Amino acid sequence: MITFERQRSILRLLREHPGTKITEMADLLDVSRGTIRNDLLALEKENAVRRVRGGAILLDEPALEEKVADSKAEDNQEGKQRIARWASELVEDGDAILLGAGSTVRQMVPFLAEKRDLTIVTNGLDTARLLKQRTEHPVILLGGILLDQGFATGGLLNSDTLQQLNIHSAFLSGSGFTKESSITDRTLEEAELKKKIIERSLQTAVLMDSSKLGKVGRFPFADLEDITYFYTDSDVDAELLEQMRAMGVNLMICGENTMRTYTVSDRQASYTLGFANQSEDLPFAVDVRRGLERAVANLHNIDLVMADNKLSGEEALRVADKLIEREVDLAIEYQIDHTVGGQIMNKFQQANIPVIAVDIPMVGATFFGIDNYRAGHDAGVAMGHWLEREWEGAPDLVFVLEEPRAGLLPAARIQGQLDGVASILGEIPQHKRVYLDSGNRSEISERAMTKAMLAHPDAHRIAVLSFNTDAANGALRAARSLHREEDVVIVGQGADRLLLEEIRQPNSRIIGSAAYMPERYGPQLVQLALQILTGEPVPPAVYTEHVFIDAENLDRHYPAG
Repeated sequence: MITFERQRSILRLLREHPGTKITEMADLLDVSRGTIRNDLLALEKENAVRRVRGGAILLDEPALEEKVADSKAEDNQEGKQRIARWASELVEDGDAILLGAGSTVRQMVPFLAEKRDLTIVTNGLDTARLLKQRTEHPVILLGGILLDQGFATGGLLNSDTLQQLNIHSAFLSGSGFTKESSITDRTLEEAELKKKIIERSLQTAVLMDSSKLGKVGRFPFADLEDITYFYTDSDVDAELLEQMRAMGVNLMICGENTMRTYTVSDRQASYTLGFANQSEDLPFAVDVRRGLERAVANLHNIDLVMADNKLSGEEALRVADKLIEREVDLAIEYQIDHTVGGQIMNKFQQANIPVIAVDIPMVGATFFGIDNYRAGHDAGVAMGHWLEREWEGAPDLVFVLEEPRAGLLPAARIQGQLDGVASILGEIPQHKRVYLDSGNRSEISERAMTKAMLAHPDAHRIAVLSFNTDAANGALRAARSLHREEDVVIVGQGADRLLLEEIRQPNSRIIGSAAYMPERYGPQLVQLALQILTGEPVPPAVYTEHVFIDAENLDRHYPAG
């Protein structure tokens, strides 16, 4: 759950159950009490709540995003939120982006709060206010003629400002789209500005809910060939959908839990791949999905249906049904709960759909992932050498952040770490091992680590072995919050971009991580999928390469900047 969604849940709890305590909120939302306190502080700054001892009181004044003056924002709200959620995944940390003033684009704001180091340009006054309220990103407001009852600026007076900016991605809306008139807007000033924005942007995404498709505004501002992506919701008319596919645009159809992409092609796609991602809240999983999208975009014979398993076995079962309904030719399953693997496989086998299982094996599927034991062993050896050098080979305790749901094969990365340490220092005595459930989330790992450290106040040499990067990051946050950062040393598994940033810091307590390089999964998965679909023989398990990354070799594999 992202910060915005969690804070909306807090407001709903206070509205439906006045007097709910911080401890109760933390348990219900499965986060730490400190996270709830930070959320309440942010909501208090918005005049949405007033904090009181042990909790908060909901104020009558609604939060800013709930009182945006543009009444159009209420039209097809659900479809707009779907579009905004999926479109926001185009944004990478460090990007300079431009947001148009439309209500659909404005829905992206909450999903941008978790991004890092963005520079955001907008001509929407409400959008600018919402960005400052909900994010910490710098915002550049374009000047010009005041339009749309004072909610936006437009016209060519903005041209000089745009000439000085390098926009990576622009997100625009419009008042209508037809095959004959293409993408149109209501006023000449808006259309003129959007033409300039498209000229100055490396890529442009148009976000338009299905209620506007088939309608015509007075002033055209782009043909489909002028833009990179067109996002709409799954209520799009089937005939118009086929027309748009034939017009040459990367078309993204956003459902409640899935998004189907139709890539630019000179012919009908030969195959449809379904990708059920582990979670859109995990940076590693997001990098896997982005790599897959890039790999598919470079081909002309594959459509992609994407879904979010949300770290839930129950959700993974529902997603499997959705992919079968979409008649995918092959499913790529990335899900955490090995206990539902048999049920998922049964569903796909009944539908004669082959499956690739990513990282978590499923009987009957082709496995794709790293050599878990070897990746863990490399990290354990690095930990052993560090402990030998810095702590005379004598840690007080070894905390093991594991993930029981993942099953035996991923558990091998934990055993590999233990064996790797033992190869340098000898076997770690059982009484020095503390096993913790990482929950596959940094928040759960942080909570477990905090409790364990509080239970061992006299332990000042704690080695932490981690199931994945979220576990490692959660362990580090716990040590910092207790002001005991120097008491821990941590190795990770997976090495997503957040963990790499930590390793890059001077004197980091995360000394390294086995890097699985999720950004490389996509091309390998597509190649494997095509081999299966064309009847080529494939082995039951395909391993991707890993490398142990520390401060010394980080820039060689991931150059700074």
